[in-house]
Amino acid sequence: MAEVINMPRLSDTMEEGTVAKWLKQVGDKIEEGDILAEIETDKATMEFESFNEGTLLYIGIKEGDTAPVDSLLAIIGEKGEDISGLLNSSSSEAKEEKQEEAAPAKVEKESPKANGGSAKIPEGVEIVKMPRLSDTMEEGTVATWLKKVGDEVEEGDILAEIETDKATMEFESFYSGILLYVGINEGETAPVDSVLAVIGPKGTDVDAVLSAGSGSGAVAGTESAPEETKKAESPSSNGQESTAISANDGQRIFASPLAKKIAQDKGIDLAEVKGSGDQGRIIKKDVEEYQPKQKSAEKAGPVQEKAASTQTAVAAPINLPVGQEGTEDVKNSQMRKVIAKRLGESKFSAPHYYLTIEVDMDYAKTSREQINGLPDTKVSFNDMVVKACAMALKKHPQVNTSWNNETTRYNHHIHIGVAVAVEEGLLVPVLKFADQMTLTQIGASVKDLAGKARNKKISPAEMEGSTFTVSNLGMFGISEFTSIINQPNSAILSVGAIVQKPVVKNGQIVVGNTMKVTLACDHRTVDGATGAQFLQTLRAYLENPVTMLA
Repeated sequence: MAEVINMPRLSDTMEEGTVAKWLKQVGDKIEEGDILAEIETDKATMEFESFNEGTLLYIGIKEGDTAPVDSLLAIIGEKGEDISGLLNSSSSEAKEEKQEEAAPAKVEKESPKANGGSAKIPEGVEIVKMPRLSDTMEEGTVATWLKKVGDEVEEGDILAEIETDKATMEFESFYSGILLYVGINEGETAPVDSVLAVIGPKGTDVDAVLSAGSGSGAVAGTESAPEETKKAESPSSNGQESTAISANDGQRIFASPLAKKIAQDKGIDLAEVKGSGDQGRIIKKDVEEYQPKQKSAEKAGPVQEKAASTQTAVAAPINLPVGQEGTEDVKNSQMRKVIAKRLGESKFSAPHYYLTIEVDMDYAKTSREQINGLPDTKVSFNDMVVKACAMALKKHPQVNTSWNNETTRYNHHIHIGVAVAVEEGLLVPVLKFADQMTLTQIGASVKDLAGKARNKKISPAEMEGSTFTVSNLGMFGISEFTSIINQPNSAILSVGAIVQKPVVKNGQIVVGNTMKVTLACDHRTVDGATGAQFLQTLRAYLENPVTMLA
């Protein structure tokens, strides 16, 4: 009997995921323990094993597609087994959404098939849907189509680039055939599990496939392949402007979304950049190494000549600025949207208040120099702060809590999240049982996790379960700042730079090294006095580092 495989929940906050890569294709024999696919959440990409044996009969979410948790991911069963009933039942919700968007003529044409449930997907035809690529992803954006309707598609070919809330990923085809239908145009955003494309033999009735397979009703524009090819190449479709980039001669410019973003930020015309990627695609490196041509002088020439002639006729201000005002709206990435949503929820739901204290770091600097003088040892000031926080949390358990409306959860374990800036946002790896780690263990762990986070190789398990968070901007010269609480934590510590300044010691003014730290607290769980006592304990550890080695 066929088994339905749904999109797994890979983290405690995951709502959707993206299929980064399929390692099996329809028709392959599957053994228990085989890796079916790589699933990307907003925090990491993980291998997804099969717990069933049989033949892979159907793939519901294509590479690069995003879909909600529990969406139909795949079906495994006996070869030749009829799975039309499973497909029709799993796609009922998608059917309603698509019917609302469809043209009336298409609805009338396709409804009898969808409602009747008798139509089946022809053999060799595959419906590709928008996958769920991160745990918070609700929709995905097609950044670039690398194939167009009518093109021959081979297994392993890159079909499109899909932008999620965390990253932009290339979506490979695990099937061979003709690209019969494109459901989401470049630059358009669609919910997870929306029909992305259809691949199959030439001459396939796409209308019948869509109504039978996805039950999505009409998806706008199921014309013949030549008609679709024109739509895919057109600068705009369905009345909406496309983000596809074209050169002056009308030729498509293939560039990765990151390369496009960098080019927009730097004002670089991609038509002048030579690509070094596959099939001449422009990648990040090409844009960063691009040397602009000297056109500004040519353009400025007539303006300067005109200004000079004007000055001979009438008096004019010297060095009169000449320019053109301009603005640009850059579409927010899925990662930025999620960051805005989560931090907004935290700021507006948790009553924040802030406590700042100044720490004498003279002994900390001396201790760090002595520790780092040992062979194969490297400890940062941030590692010392993390260790001090872990020990202070043991003495002040009220700070190590979570608000649950009806109850306050006291965490008897200490898991400290360390905020790490990545290219498109912020990730928070977690040091589990930080209070039991030595300074050198903390240093090695933070370095390892931060590297994984920046390379997007970190697993969801390494990002979950924090009970307290540390955010450090001291390396950027920021002396003092406040942070938004990383819920469900009750507090977050903001660490500033170590600053040399005059201080009073033993009645004398001397040069001292001080550092300001600010504790943001949720007033529902941590009262002001509790937060102040925590900071006093934290300062005592940092000003006397030897106490952390006991």
